[in-house]
Parts: sequence; C-alpha cells; structure tokens
Amino acid sequence: MSFDAAAYDAFYRLSIDDPQSFWATQAKRIDWHKPFSKTLDYDKPPFAKWFVDGETNLCYNAVDRHLATRADQAALVAISTETDTETTYTYAQLHAEVNRSAAMMQALGVKQGDRVLIYMPMVAEAAFAMLACARIGAIHSVVFGGFASNSLATRIDDATPVLIISTDAGSRGCHVTPYKCMLDEAIALAEHKPAHVLLLDRGLAPMKIVAGRDVDYATLRKQHMDAAVAVTWLESNAPSYILYTSGTTGKPKGVLRDVGGYAVALATSMDLIFCGKPGETFFCTSDIGWVVGHSYIIYGPLLAGMTTILYEGLPIRPDASIWWSIVEKYKVTRMSSAPTAIRVLKKQPLELLQKHDLSSLKALYLAGEPLDQTTSDWISDVLGVPVIDNYWQTETGWPIISIAKGVGDKPTRSGSPGLPLYGYKTKIINEDSGEECAANEKGVVIIEGPLPPGCLQTLYGDDQRFVGTYWRNFKREAYSTFDWGIRDADGYYFILGRTDDVINVAGHRLGTREIEESISSHGNVSEVAVVGVENPVKGQCAVAFVILKNAAAAANPEDAKKLEAEIMKVVDKRLGPIARPSHVYFVSALPKTRSGKLVRRAIQAICEGRDPGDLSVIEDPAALQQIRTALVTA
Repeated sequence: MSFDAAAYDAFYRLSIDDPQSFWATQAKRIDWHKPFSKTLDYDKPPFAKWFVDGETNLCYNAVDRHLATRADQAALVAISTETDTETTYTYAQLHAEVNRSAAMMQALGVKQGDRVLIYMPMVAEAAFAMLACARIGAIHSVVFGGFASNSLATRIDDATPVLIISTDAGSRGCHVTPYKCMLDEAIALAEHKPAHVLLLDRGLAPMKIVAGRDVDYATLRKQHMDAAVAVTWLESNAPSYILYTSGTTGKPKGVLRDVGGYAVALATSMDLIFCGKPGETFFCTSDIGWVVGHSYIIYGPLLAGMTTILYEGLPIRPDASIWWSIVEKYKVTRMSSAPTAIRVLKKQPLELLQKHDLSSLKALYLAGEPLDQTTSDWISDVLGVPVIDNYWQTETGWPIISIAKGVGDKPTRSGSPGLPLYGYKTKIINEDSGEECAANEKGVVIIEGPLPPGCLQTLYGDDQRFVGTYWRNFKREAYSTFDWGIRDADGYYFILGRTDDVINVAGHRLGTREIEESISSHGNVSEVAVVGVENPVKGQCAVAFVILKNAAAAANPEDAKKLEAEIMKVVDKRLGPIARPSHVYFVSALPKTRSGKLVRRAIQAICEGRDPGDLSVIEDPAALQQIRTALVTA
C-alpha cells in the first residue's frame, strides 16, 4: 500500500472530530442482535457508553458467526512444549467445546452477571472457559498463573466469583508449578468462598480434593458432550470481564471492560492495525493472564476469522527454533511478541531461525515495554519483514500509539511506537500547568475524553477510584497513562518511562508498593524501598533496599545472602516469582524528604549510574551514600 499522508491524517481527524459517525461505521464489522440507538453517550464524563441499547455477544461474534463459512477451518491451535502436545480445533470443534464449557458452568449455578475466576496456564480449556463466560453473560476474571496465593486471594475477595476454574499444575521449562495447592491456600486466606472449584487434571501434580466444593472437569464434561447453550444477548455496555492490574496503592485495580465496544474496537484493530485477514494465522506469544492474551490470543483473531496459536512453553525449549517452527508449520502471517523475548532470542545461534521457511510472515508486532533500536533493527533484518511497535495498557484493551498499516503505509521510526491511533485524543502535557507540551518537550502522555470503544468502563466496584486514579491528576480533566513521553516535530511519540511507582518487568506491570508490602511481612524487616532498575534483557528489574530490625542478621556476606534468599522466598510465596527482586541490599537508612516520603527516583538513578539530581529535598544525604556503598560491596 502506498502512503497518502493527507488520507492518513484525515482518517485520524474524523475519528476525533466526529467519533459518532466514525465508530458507527466501524460497528458494522460485528453482528448485532439488536441495533444500537445511540453511538456514544458521554453525558456523565469521564464515563463513556458506546453503542447504547445495542445487543450483541462476544462469543457469538468470535465463534458462531463463522460456522456458516469456515466451520472446518482451524480456529485454535493449542501447542505445549511442556507436555509435548499439539491439538487443532476447527471453528465447529471450538463451538462444541465452548458449548460444553458453558453447560458445565450453568450446571454449577453460574448465571448472567456472575463472576468466574480462571486460574489456569496456557491450555485450550482456559480459552473455552473465557468464551463460555462470554456466551452466557458471566464475567470472567483471568488471573495469571505466576501469581501466588496472597495475590490470588486479593483478587478472589474483590471479584467474589461463584466459580473458580483451575488445574493441578502448570509447567515452565519442565519445572512444575502446582496450582491447586496455591488455590487452596488462597481460598483459605480469602474472606469470600466460591461455591465450586472446577479442576482440570493434567496429571502433572497430585491434588487434594475438597468434598462438596471441588468438581472434576473431565467427569462433568462427559455429562454435557451434546450441549447446545443458547447465546445470551447482552446490552453493549454490559461487562465482559475484569482484569487486574498493579496500582501504586498496593491494591490491584480491577479493570472492567464492556461487550460491544470491546468487540468493535478489536475487530477494527485486527484490520487496521494488525492487518489480519480471515483464514490467515495469528501467533501472539503472550499469556492469557495479561491483556495482550485476552485481546490478541483469544478475542481479536477469532473475531477476524483467523487461526490463533495458544502456546505453552519457553521460546528456547526444546531449542530457540521452536517459535519459528510454528511460524513455518502453520503459515503464520502476523506475529505479536515482546521486546524481552526477542532480546533472549538474539543471544541464540542465528541458524536456528534461518533453517525455517518464514515466507508466510508479513509483519512482527512488539509491545509491553519500550522497544530499543538495536533489537528492532536486528529482528527486522533477520526476518526481512516490518517490525511494528505498539504502545498500550491493560486499561485501554488495544493499542494507543502505533502505525496503522491498514490505513496507510506510514513509515516507522526507530525508538518510537508511532503516532496516536484513531479514536485516541492523545497529547503530551506539562504535569504542573496542564498545558500541551511543545515538540521535543518532556511531559505526561494523556488522553482526552471520551476514551474510545474497548477501553475500561470503570474499576470494578469502585467508580470513585476510577475517577480519582486516572482523571484527576492535572489542572484539566484527562486520562493519565502515567508515562512520560515526548513528541517530535513530525508527531511521532517516544515513551520515556513511568511517572508513578509501577515498574515494567519483561512487559509485566508490577507495583513497587505490592512488593514492598510483601517484603515488609518478613519478621526482620523494618523498612523497605523497591525501585525498578534498567535491565538489558527484561527492560526493568525490581531491586530492594531493606532496613533490618536486627542488623546483626546480615553482618557478614554469608548471612546477608541467606537473609536475601529468605526475603525472596517471602515474595515468591505472597506474589509469585514474577515479582521477586533481582537483588536485596541491606542498609541502615533510606533517602527521604523531610516529610518522610521515600525519594525513589534518586535511588533508581544511583542504581542505573545516573546523576540523582537535586538532593536538596533529602533530609539525610548520607542515606544516598549508603545506597552507593551497598551496590559496590554486595
């Protein structure tokens, strides 16, 4: 496609200046059981309602509507290099499995509006469960399998599910992680007790069955082999799912997504951003526990009538050619991953990639963390296809900034995810004045309301927190991304890192407060500060500085290492290995302002070898020297 700058800009301007007309046109991409009466209701900002009174269903649009034309086409390919299994489900077979899963839920008392928590690894049954919830109007909440019992308990108490679907265990790098025992512990910790737990036995780890509560997946499935569960038609603004994301207060935020707006946004993005066509194959290497997995493993590709790959395993097992072998075998046309994964693969022998026929691949999309030029240039050169960065958040559900190749072949720019995408009134503003920044002037990336379809409606059960967290940070009402950025003279955006206390580890957002609270639970910890430090592979890693109640416990290197391991185990148990700090350093003081606020930016700067800047606000400058000393002597 040749690039027409005027047409590209006009397309974007239409979405901003006349969102009603723009999104009414895009809404034709999905099937509606009942037409909507109004495209947008923004009478109560910042709460936006899209496609008011329209009735539709995510599952119907992702599965049922394809049966007439592509029933025998592959819909879902579930691959596990952990269990050496590979299963293909056609759209007809996927439809049957989703109906069985829906009938199983109904047999366990699940009704429209009920919450179903899914705590599962990357297995086909997790996808069936998500789509089954969508089919009957239940609200799913998928919890990433890397989260431990304490984090899981928090989410159980917030979502109050009537049913939890889980399994005996997951596996990563042939290391079995028992899910059932963590789930039992989480339920014991939680105040809310689900009526039932539906358990898929993969034969990886023993399970202790709780009588009257736990139900065997295979046994119940056999009772519903011929199930035909009617689609529940939902008003467009009915909730589809809750997905928790880290916050600065320590308590995860339950992002609440709608049905109709999300379906329209994803269907549009599959065409205009990812250029996915019916009958082609999409391979997203994320996890269904994250928003990328929701949008671009499950819902997006299926809405587009594509074949989607669900992969359980590492990118380097059995060797670093595994992803490329999948691309070759299933003729993948569009692939989505994270810069961290590509940096890992860059360290592997190039011949592992070159031995596969990758001629089907048309583009690679990367997201989740800033994409450095070196990584981008390397993978683009070796694959011989465009590498397209995209920037977005759990809250938005689909990309905010990228290059919409389906609109026009606008060139990419190294280090930049691109330009604001249609529907997003994105700007960079001065955090103090609220005024828009000039070109190349650093500020906060914001989005003026209304947010486009597919973005969060609110935070589950907490409208006040939704408004206070995202919309009341400046002298003007605007949604804050909590990211620093600059915009160059040509309009390209560059993301410079977080403004708050959330860090990005391999594309996963983690709240420093969550990690600090976890470390503080250790009996010998008096105070702790956690910061995100630049890492060449993961983007960032968590580093902790701890003041001990009894400093003698870390008086020598051997004792210090032992105590560091103890603290890491505490984090593993409460939050999961994903939140484990890369290092724990022991100090006797932490840098604080006179009002007692931790100066994390100064700690981070020292860890990264940068100038910590103005130190006049720090009550005890000697505390910074302790940080420096700890880094050198540890």
